[in-house]
Amino acid sequence: MPLRTLLVNGFTSFALLGAVAVPAATIPMTKSIEAIDRMMTRYGEANAARIRLGVEQVAGRWWTSDGDADAFVTFCEESFITDPAELSATFARLEAVLEQVDGHLHEVRREVTTPLDLDTGPVSRVDRMLGDLNLGAHVDEDLYGTRVAFLALLNFPVPTLAQRLKDGPAWDRETWARSRLMDRFALRVPASVSQAASRALTAADQYVSGYNIDMDRLVTAAGARPFPEGLRLISHWGLRDELKSHYGEADGLAKQRMIQRVMERIVRQEIPALVIDNHDVTWCPDSNEVRPVGGDVPLTPGATPREGDTRYATVLDVFRASRQADPYCPTAPTVIARSFDLDRQIPEKEAEALLVSVLASDEVKQTAALIARRLGRPLEPFDIWYAGFHAPGRPPEAELDRIVAERFPTPAAFQDALPATLRGFGFSSEKAAFLADRIVIDAARGSGHAMGAVRREDKAHLRTRVAARGMDYKGYNIALHELGHNLEQVFSLNGIDHWALSGVPAAAFTEAFAMVCQQRDMELLGVANPAGAAGDEQALSELWATYEIGGVALVDSRTWHWLYDHPNASPAQLREAVLAAARDVWKQYYAPVLGVSESDILAIYSHMISYPLYLVDYPLGHIIAFQIAARLHTGDFGAEFERMARQGRLTPDAWMRGAVGGPISTLPLLDAARAALANAR
Repeated sequence: MPLRTLLVNGFTSFALLGAVAVPAATIPMTKSIEAIDRMMTRYGEANAARIRLGVEQVAGRWWTSDGDADAFVTFCEESFITDPAELSATFARLEAVLEQVDGHLHEVRREVTTPLDLDTGPVSRVDRMLGDLNLGAHVDEDLYGTRVAFLALLNFPVPTLAQRLKDGPAWDRETWARSRLMDRFALRVPASVSQAASRALTAADQYVSGYNIDMDRLVTAAGARPFPEGLRLISHWGLRDELKSHYGEADGLAKQRMIQRVMERIVRQEIPALVIDNHDVTWCPDSNEVRPVGGDVPLTPGATPREGDTRYATVLDVFRASRQADPYCPTAPTVIARSFDLDRQIPEKEAEALLVSVLASDEVKQTAALIARRLGRPLEPFDIWYAGFHAPGRPPEAELDRIVAERFPTPAAFQDALPATLRGFGFSSEKAAFLADRIVIDAARGSGHAMGAVRREDKAHLRTRVAARGMDYKGYNIALHELGHNLEQVFSLNGIDHWALSGVPAAAFTEAFAMVCQQRDMELLGVANPAGAAGDEQALSELWATYEIGGVALVDSRTWHWLYDHPNASPAQLREAVLAAARDVWKQYYAPVLGVSESDILAIYSHMISYPLYLVDYPLGHIIAFQIAARLHTGDFGAEFERMARQGRLTPDAWMRGAVGGPISTLPLLDAARAALANAR
């Protein structure tokens, strides 16, 4: 996943909900009319529409601290620009300055959080304190304080999503870039809310990054240790990927059931606090019994209390910090609305409909039946992560681990191999060198992420987890996913015509690029031929992955709706609500398919803690990835990848039409899966 720097657009604010009054717009209608009349006299009727819109945009964001009503009128009259050349120059200057300001502050933040994000040794007290330092929180406040923001609002429109959808197809690139620059000023929120949100999200990141399970300390009821010495996995990513790796093994089923039990203990908050990230005790997930390593007598229950509801308390902290922006966002008054309508630019109901079209499809039911036949047993809840869709002849996991560790013993080795890896993807030698020079490989403390640059002089960072014995296959697979993010980030920043258009329309699009790259892991290792986007196994794999994460995304969204309905909930109440949501989604979309009536497993994803409302971008990413993969694999992969990524931050619909000639749709994925099922054995 790409590292998010802010939870939602416009997070530059402050306050404790209910403790601080929201600064209201202070300009009376009579003064707005006065400003319009004076400007019409000075600048003429030809500018009437721009004058009215500009005055309205400024008046809605002008607070008492910005000056009295007369100062507002004077500012509007004196700051309106009519010369097209001056307008273009003003936009260009704003774009250039903000690239440098945002870029340098991004780099400062990266340095500040380096000990928290990277495996640089123990995290010190000062490092944890510095993690709360976010110098960028005040930038937008200062832009208003200097009236730069008001100058922009007076002279450039802030388009709505509806306007972009209606008029965007006829816009030129500069109009698109101006519209994206003005997204920055669509909301005005005072600065301390971003700091509160930053503190909550940083704490959530630290909680997740430190949530490791020593698998070699798990024991069965009979006292056996199924997992190898030194295996330490982060929740949920490491647990999930370890579970997936045991398909096809003689003793794999028992290990998978144990991992599922660990997950259930975590989400129910039954896990003993003592076993989290602790190598000095053994733990039986079935009985919840904890013993000292080498000890015969279990510790007393009083000595091994459950974790408590820390997981859900952390979610509540993020929720309460995040919603402080709500009163300042009348057009998107919840984090949910800002996530879908502003950040994602896909209405929540439309996104949900796409997911449900997969979750409720006959193709999913037929795929489940195929999986059960291949496994030779009834499906169990953890089979939502079935990993058996791959070309024949794939080496076993242990062999893949050996190959990867030998090739990439350190992060530096992965860095050195970047040009060759990129040529393997299909980029020319020149383009591979261009890309490799702009990507830095770091050793991640957590599961890893891609942190793009913000200004073009900087570099993107790929954070990947490499154990002391070298990178393993799961780590390599994740690293290729993050590399896909980095490639998009470099092209959509360094290859873009306007900095304000840098990036992609929403996170689902960068996830799509990442997934396309991740799918080619076997090919790049040289142990399998490329299957191609239309390959039967790949189509079924994509469908099943979309099915799995689609339900998780629904749980995440339902959780946030519940939080808004119960803002004063306790951690224990939230725990029960999340588990109820997970069970309800399971009952509706999974029980009829897998034949298991109840499960909590959909609540395990750590994104729900530190990346709230992000999960929907994964199923959307799978859907989009399948559409763009077909184009990438039938053309020049490198050239097509670059062409798509360099479109920049258009609306999702405009971007997709430019990329593949049609809208976001599940039909190509479902059609390909249907054809694959007809051929499947």
